[in-house]
Amino acid sequence: MRRKLFGVILAVCIGWFQAEALTAGFIKSPLSQMKLIEDSAELDCEVIGNPIPEVQWWFIEGEEPIETVTQLFDGAKEDRVRINATYINHATSTLILTNLTLNDTGVYECRASNDPDRNDLRTPPKVKWIRSQANVIVFEHPVITTKPEVVSDQNQTSATLSCNLTNTTFLVKGNYWTHNGKTIEKSESTPGKYFIEYIIKKIDYHSAGIYACFFQTEPEVNATIEVKVPPYVGAYKHSENANENDKAVLTCVSHGYPLPTDWSWYKLGENEDEKVPIVNGTVDKYEIKSTPNKTMLYVKDLDINADMGMYQCQGTNEMGSASDQIQLRVRSQLAALWPFLGIVAEVIILITIIFIYEKRRKPDEISDDDDSGSAPLKSNAATNHKDKNVRQRNSN
Repeated sequence: MRRKLFGVILAVCIGWFQAEALTAGFIKSPLSQMKLIEDSAELDCEVIGNPIPEVQWWFIEGEEPIETVTQLFDGAKEDRVRINATYINHATSTLILTNLTLNDTGVYECRASNDPDRNDLRTPPKVKWIRSQANVIVFEHPVITTKPEVVSDQNQTSATLSCNLTNTTFLVKGNYWTHNGKTIEKSESTPGKYFIEYIIKKIDYHSAGIYACFFQTEPEVNATIEVKVPPYVGAYKHSENANENDKAVLTCVSHGYPLPTDWSWYKLGENEDEKVPIVNGTVDKYEIKSTPNKTMLYVKDLDINADMGMYQCQGTNEMGSASDQIQLRVRSQLAALWPFLGIVAEVIILITIIFIYEKRRKPDEISDDDDSGSAPLKSNAATNHKDKNVRQRNSN
């Protein structure tokens, strides 16, 4: 009896669980955001259910009883709405709003349902659409006064940048500065400051760029100041070596802000004032490839007489120009054989010297050597004979 009762309870629990599993449910809901005009907002929504639920986005503008409800689709709001949805294992949907305006302020609602009759207006759905809402509030940009707006005086060696946040009710939680998108160390300041400064001790191509002052409000606001200098241009290698009939690649790079908008190459004569412009595409021998921060000159089919020499790269931006030089050395195709031929020549010379020396040795030196070799033998024999006679006399 107890077993039957337990089985009935278990079946009811399983049926209840299965019924609950069929119902759509949120596992991620969109979050409210505060944005500035021309910013972008992104809302995420994820739903589970069996079958996988359909997800829709709706925009609710105004307040009851005069609120208006509009369904959003990809390309709505003058093509400023993008909806990315996937239906694998569960439903995920992302609503992206670009180039926000004040009229985009309102409630954005994520709706989900897996009822088969959910879109049939004649049949009331068995399961109501579930909803999750988020507020998007769009603010006008507060006024941030920057001094100076641009640093471009080439005679200026240092600068003090300042930002003043005015006409705002935002609460400032902190401040910091960035240089070319990277936070400057030790530039943070205490909360509540609406006026901040940053000092550039030395203006050069290292310190040039875009500086931004950030006020940590909700939403965060910032303003930018440009520091412009003439470009820095440097050769990647000041000397390049290549073989005859091969191809050489000469490279120059640039740093600073703004980067060069125009690159030029020249072939220098014996006098540096003699510069022959190299124009891309006019001759098959030369090819120039350039980006704002790098330029490359390809010299094809090298000639040892015509192509060897000094080349100059020049970069130009709105603040001025800079250049650097590269020396191109062209080796003969037989250049690799010269070390081997030198070693062979040294060996031949050494053998010749030894041969001549042996041939020119004096004949009397050879005779003297023979006599000196036989003399000790005769002397030893005579000595032994005398010693023998002495021993014989003593015995008698």
